[in-house]
Amino acid sequence: MRLLVSGGAGYIGSVVTGHLLEAGHRVTVLDDLSTGHRDAVPSGAEFVQAGIDQAGDVLSADFDGVLHFAAKSLVGESVTNPALYWQNNVEGSRALLEAMRAADVRRLVFSSTAATYGEPDEVPITEDAPTRPTSPYGSSKLAVDLMIGDYAAAYGLQAASLRYFNVAGAWNGLTERHTTETHLIPIALQVAAGRRDRLTLYGEDYPTPDGTCVRDYIHVADLAEAHVLAIAAARDGHVVYNLGNGSGFSVRQVIDCVAEVTGHEVPVVSGPRRPGDPATLVAAGDRIRSELGWAPRRPELRTMVADAWAGSR
Repeated sequence: MRLLVSGGAGYIGSVVTGHLLEAGHRVTVLDDLSTGHRDAVPSGAEFVQAGIDQAGDVLSADFDGVLHFAAKSLVGESVTNPALYWQNNVEGSRALLEAMRAADVRRLVFSSTAATYGEPDEVPITEDAPTRPTSPYGSSKLAVDLMIGDYAAAYGLQAASLRYFNVAGAWNGLTERHTTETHLIPIALQVAAGRRDRLTLYGEDYPTPDGTCVRDYIHVADLAEAHVLAIAAARDGHVVYNLGNGSGFSVRQVIDCVAEVTGHEVPVVSGPRRPGDPATLVAAGDRIRSELGWAPRRPELRTMVADAWAGSR
């Protein structure tokens, strides 16, 4: 298939692009490089530097599908500047959907997020759980999920929204390198490498075994494999799939694992809970297992941390 990957110069988009190329697909990456990196685009992919609102200049009837990663994704920034998130994530996605309609390209895999669920009533979280985002970032992603559902019903779109939990690890040298890093594992690795003085524990009194938040982590290569399956299995309508391991690791477990893998101490300081941080977020992945046959092949936390450490060196 010939595929367009929007945001393919970012962490997840670049790894997915690499897996698509390995699967024999022809890939064009569309990225404005506002947060992505040109050298992250795997060899073999065509690259177009442009915004998501310019997808109509690239898409044509020769394309078989789109994998959409182009989005702003900093929760804190979304709280202070929600206009940016509604403009980029929602309006940008609508422009992409309109470009797909004009070119009669019907297959779509959308990079959604577990942030659409907000505070869960039950854990593990199923795809049928209530969606109550606690940030404009989560709200913008949910809005796109809903928009995709409407486009699928009205215009024959064949779409899947993949709701990630916490993505980690590296693949073929492609790793996280955000200007403003907010994810636990990269921050802990930066502390271990001496690039940060310490790590802040935001809350140590949660109702969890060690008092710190528990999160579901998924290896970025496992995530990419799910995208390859989802674009190939596209069918009429819109389906939502959770992507996670189905088990969680606490913040303290992650810190201990980073110290073990790197051989360096990870100093921590205590901080207050952050508003909207649920105690436990773990995915129920039964739907994608049964419908696409996908299951994580690298579920060990140590593997994710070791790969991320190797990729950051």
